[in-house]
Amino acid sequence: MLTFEPKNLNKKHTVKHICYEQPLNERIRTFLRLEHLFRQAAYWLAGDSIWHSRAVLDSLFDIQNVFGRADLRSELIKELERHAANLGKLVDNPNVDSSALQAVLDDLDVLIDRLHAIHGQPGQKLRDNEFLNSIRQRNSIAGGDCAFDLPAYHQWLQHPPEQRQANLQEWVSEFDSIRDAVFMILSLIRDSATATPQVAEGGFCQQSLDTNMAYQLIRVLVPEDQACFAEISAGKHRFTLRFMQLGDLGSRATQCEDDIHFHLACCVL
Repeated sequence: MLTFEPKNLNKKHTVKHICYEQPLNERIRTFLRLEHLFRQAAYWLAGDSIWHSRAVLDSLFDIQNVFGRADLRSELIKELERHAANLGKLVDNPNVDSSALQAVLDDLDVLIDRLHAIHGQPGQKLRDNEFLNSIRQRNSIAGGDCAFDLPAYHQWLQHPPEQRQANLQEWVSEFDSIRDAVFMILSLIRDSATATPQVAEGGFCQQSLDTNMAYQLIRVLVPEDQACFAEISAGKHRFTLRFMQLGDLGSRATQCEDDIHFHLACCVL
């Protein structure tokens, strides 16, 4: 869930929106999970307490687990090359800012080269690190990384903050090229569609998708002061939105009865 301001709203009347996103294929679902984990790791890395350091490693292990399921490096290269090919067709379009387009194409080329330069699986050095492996093996057990379970980890956590942060930065940087590629791809996809105003009558909305278009992502933008959230379900042919509200945090959410005004972007790029 991201905060977002629709580009096409009049700035004088712009209010903050909460953006709910629904990936339309497994590749984008994985990229969104990685984006979440990279942002989480970066947030914790900025702190200097023992608990910040623990949280960074938890995020790092989650990132490694995502990479254990597929050859994501090849997937990212294919996706970057696809975007480069599609954007390259716009070079002679007089309605396109040629300098801005060329900057994006240059960035794509750099990222593709960086990914090609990775030998083996991304993060292989971390998998060969016995200290990290000892922590990771206990990480799947609830409370398994207590001081009595991992005395070496406990001792490392007592190091000065600047030393811990330097170690953590080195380990996290193993995925810098992957992170930059994921962020670039998702940025291009999100920017490919302009959010348009919509109304969900009685808190419900359903729309068909053109199966000839390669839709990647649905984005639903709800005013921050609206006391509801968007539940999105999507298939190949259509997607459904239900705007739900909570009476309190201990009860089940119910569908809104009022009409809900929101903005919608269906990203194709």
